[in-house]
Amino acid sequence: MVEKCGESEKAGVPLSPDASTDDRQSRWYAAYTYSYHEKRVAGQLRERSIAHFLPLYRVLHRWQNGRTADLQLPLFPGYVFVQLVHAERIRVLDISSVVRLVGTSTGPLAIPDAEIETLRKGLLSAVHAEPYSYLTIGSRVRIRRGPFSGAEGFLIRRKQKCQVVISLEVIMRSVAVEVHASDVEPCLGYLPCLVPEPKGRALLEH
Repeated sequence: MVEKCGESEKAGVPLSPDASTDDRQSRWYAAYTYSYHEKRVAGQLRERSIAHFLPLYRVLHRWQNGRTADLQLPLFPGYVFVQLVHAERIRVLDISSVVRLVGTSTGPLAIPDAEIETLRKGLLSAVHAEPYSYLTIGSRVRIRRGPFSGAEGFLIRRKQKCQVVISLEVIMRSVAVEVHASDVEPCLGYLPCLVPEPKGRALLEH
């Protein structure tokens, strides 16, 4: 669930502890939760009328008894995005399953509104998305068309399909979305380098 969004902010800039106009602006933050508590936290945020966003993806899971189930799992395990002003952060931290708001010793780090909006709009479509190991190197491209139009990420090839790995620097997590090769263009300043599929599926943990 996503409610209204504020103006875009620069990633990686901690909030000042002093009262200011910026502190009164609603921004997006990442709430780090206990494992497998993401949906529980989202439910409590809903009860408290706190704007939030829990990206989910579908996966077909096969149980040991042979039965299969269509599950919706968190796209970024361990994280729920919340939108609030700095002074209201205690309303999120007061939830028992929330460990902290991602940030530095000087305060939580705001996530640019554009990154959340791109994810939200893209996931409303039928584009396949799944978690992917955090990437910082490779052939950086920009998606020209489709639900994730305007998003930038690293081009990979998996199972004969092209995907773009979109990363959120604040939480050091990535998501891979399927694209057609003709729907991407290289970003200036990056040398061509196709990123291979990682051997493991585990995501980096704090």
